[in-house]
Amino acid sequence: MSLGVRLAVVYGINVLALIVVDWIFDSVAIERWGSLLLGALILTIGNIVLKPILAILTLPLIIVTFGLAYFGINVLMLALAEWISPNFVINGFWTYVGATIVVWLVNVVVSRVLDRVVGDD
Repeated sequence: MSLGVRLAVVYGINVLALIVVDWIFDSVAIERWGSLLLGALILTIGNIVLKPILAILTLPLIIVTFGLAYFGINVLMLALAEWISPNFVINGFWTYVGATIVVWLVNVVVSRVLDRVVGDD
């Protein structure tokens, strides 16, 4: 799969993940499609560009906390998407934690399904 197609697929999975998060949690409100699409774009770019940089910078902390700090970086990527996107609100720390887990689960499940359907080349 080419890089452009792969990025489009990851972006689409993040759109789906944010739709699921908005559906599951009452304390998450994504008011408009533009906010949803921008939030997914920020989440995708953050995960591709910022997350690896932050993971390298915080590697000792990630090791000491047995990966819990890496989960914190994932929460920060979701918070960044919420902060930049208008009409996208997440209320409460535990909602951030739950939403991050749901985004991760949707990414894992859809990626595995796509790998089985399309196959790895």
